Amino acid sequence: MGNSVEITDANFDVEVKQSAIPVLVDFWAAWCNPCKMIMPMIERLAAEYSGKIKVGKIDIDVNSNTPSTFGVRSIPTLLFFKNGQMVEQIIGVVPEAQIKKTIEKVLAQ
Repeated sequence: MGNSVEITDANFDVEVKQSAIPVLVDFWAAWCNPCKMIMPMIERLAAEYSGKIKVGKIDIDVNSNTPSTFGVRSIPTLLFFKNGQMVEQIIGVVPEAQIKKTIEKVLAQ
């Protein structure tokens, strides 16, 4: 996972809600081809924004409570959190530039 952290139902509050910096949470599954398509983008952005934003990945097949809590119905879904609150979301495969634009928006809030 390189520059990203593994998010689980058990550590979500600590890793996301209590994070001192904004968090991008990537909801994915091993069988999801679109998830595999955006994975390299997410890793690049995790490296580029290291120290400014935390990037976490949550496997929906292993962790069902968190996706249910946030109404995640399709993957990939990217949720952006700041100060423990969800502030932005991206659903589906989008260009890297769009994800970067959303990261910049969250950092500017």
